Amino acid sequence: MGAKPKIGANKIQPRERTETAAPEPESTEKAKGRGKLPWIVVGVLVVAVLAGAAYFFLVAGKDDGAAKEPPAPVAGEMVTLESMNINLDGNHYLRIGLGLQLTEEAHEIDLVKAQDATIALFSGRPVTEIKSAEGRAALKNELTASLQEIYGADQVMGVYYTDFVAQ
Repeated sequence: MGAKPKIGANKIQPRERTETAAPEPESTEKAKGRGKLPWIVVGVLVVAVLAGAAYFFLVAGKDDGAAKEPPAPVAGEMVTLESMNINLDGNHYLRIGLGLQLTEEAHEIDLVKAQDATIALFSGRPVTEIKSAEGRAALKNELTASLQEIYGADQVMGVYYTDFVAQ
């Protein structure tokens, strides 16, 4: 007679099978859950990046454009240079007086520098250039640029002729 089978031996085996079989479905469910998690994270990151880009271009972009443009200078005091005589080309001369439009931020400026720049610009010019309206306008623009370079663009806004006689 051989070995007798133990009582309840058949019952233990099915439990072992159910215990070993039960973790398999759980592990597959976990694997399915892990497969969705990276996609959810990627989706959240994409939405966050798009929201940040929209904020930057719609809200912050407007502030940058306004900050890049300097505010327009506010007109301040008008300073008058005394009329002076300048030798032109040939036997001609020019009597010229100027008014300088300063900005509100401008403090006292040295008018000698403006007189020197005026003499340097107009000396030796032909009378035909100075008598034409286009020539006077071009020389005024050139003098304004020169004075803004000397004093700073935040100091001098414009130049006006107060006396202009050429002979």
